[in-house]
Amino acid sequence: MTTKEYIPTLIASEIDRLHTDNTIWKLFKSSQTHQECHINRIEDLCNKSSFQVLPHRKTVHDFIFLKKGISKRSKGLNKYEFGASSIFFLPAYQITQHEMMSDDAEGFYCHFDEEIFDYLPKNYLRKQYPFFQYQSHPVIELSESTLNYIELILNRILELYKEEKTSYKHLISCSLLVIFEEIKKEIPIHEIKTKKNSFLDITERYKNALEKHIYEHQNILYYAKIMNITPDYLNKCVKNSTDKTAQDLLKEMLILEAKTLLKYSNLNVSEIAIKLCDQNPSNFARFFKKQTGITPLEYQQLH
Repeated sequence: MTTKEYIPTLIASEIDRLHTDNTIWKLFKSSQTHQECHINRIEDLCNKSSFQVLPHRKTVHDFIFLKKGISKRSKGLNKYEFGASSIFFLPAYQITQHEMMSDDAEGFYCHFDEEIFDYLPKNYLRKQYPFFQYQSHPVIELSESTLNYIELILNRILELYKEEKTSYKHLISCSLLVIFEEIKKEIPIHEIKTKKNSFLDITERYKNALEKHIYEHQNILYYAKIMNITPDYLNKCVKNSTDKTAQDLLKEMLILEAKTLLKYSNLNVSEIAIKLCDQNPSNFARFFKKQTGITPLEYQQLH
């Protein structure tokens, strides 16, 4: 990744590609036995100043649990600094960049494939826990009692992980669910979407699909088809949930991708226009300015 031409989407086994110091990232690769999950202590990193990662996506969820120290990380184009007694959640397929980990940082890093919960209904995590949703705030502050309890569970998961026994998969996944339930208690009740209706569910599914397929597909008909609903019903669900149209969300995702490429890649505006929208530069520039108020070149110069 010496030439930044795209924002890569990586599976767990490719995570070492993100870092210039591969001796560090060897700690972050899933084991042969536990390929659907990985966990390690942050204090085991020999050089935390090298904990810097270029913009990317992963096909797995991850979280950073900090007991001590501070870290800086992004979700989409938003940057967050979080410290002791907090946890940062990143759902799969979201753009992220890790900028810094303090030398005194202690805690845990974990990434896991949703397939580890093969006994749960599809999309269970997203429906039950706000921090797995597209627009959720990634940083959750933990009370002292919750922090201590989660640390105990994470230590236990690490012990099970090191055993390299496939029979422990279910125990690890159940332990993760206990952690999620504990964290859910820390979220103010008004931030939890208690209205579990089909409109919200379909809207979240649509957002997730946009994250995965926006480069290849930019029409509502495609997304309605893969979700087995009509375009009109998709639009109705999105409108009821967000007061926006399905086309509005598609445009927002295009702008997020365009901003990310303009900010982090070496592509020029013409290359991004073709890569992202398959448009000529003039049309792309007009679309970008209409949505943001500035031209792509002005945005690139600002960042």
